[in-house]
Amino acid sequence: MQAEERFDETISRAREGHRDALERIYRELHPPILRYLRALETSEAEDLASEVWLDVITNLDRFTGDERGFRAWAFTIARSRLVDLRRRRSRQATSPASPEELDRPDRTGDVEEEALAGLATEEALRQIASLSHDQAEVVLLRVLGGLEVREVAAIVDKRPGTVRVLQHRALRRLAQQVTRVEVTE
Repeated sequence: MQAEERFDETISRAREGHRDALERIYRELHPPILRYLRALETSEAEDLASEVWLDVITNLDRFTGDERGFRAWAFTIARSRLVDLRRRRSRQATSPASPEELDRPDRTGDVEEEALAGLATEEALRQIASLSHDQAEVVLLRVLGGLEVREVAAIVDKRPGTVRVLQHRALRRLAQQVTRVEVTE
């Protein structure tokens, strides 16, 4: 996000309700949180992200720590919202729409560039989605969240060694998939 002193100032201003500070935090963390949620729950990612930001803003006064701690705290909230959704869903019988029907973000700008970037992102998310749930979650938290092993371990309630093993196996499997795709093309 920014230097530690600047981060402390931003958090302090955000707690006081200064729009620029809240916006800075949102702009920095929203994209990786949304990608994390989209990778694990495509059809509900936007709604979950909204819930995450409501929780972050509502509980901002309760947060203590540095910038890395804040990032881990926000991703912990995102994971909690995801777990809550899955619990609710398991108690309710539904017939959800396909992710393709729901995942049509409005975009502006260079259509060709956005299309190519979207394809690369979609392919990466498709590859990650082929991993086990635990592996996908660890990779997403480490890469998108930029979190350290110990922070991911605390979020997913696993030992750091387990997180390292999950990440190693996931990356090895992704490398094999990419190699397989390159060979067949």
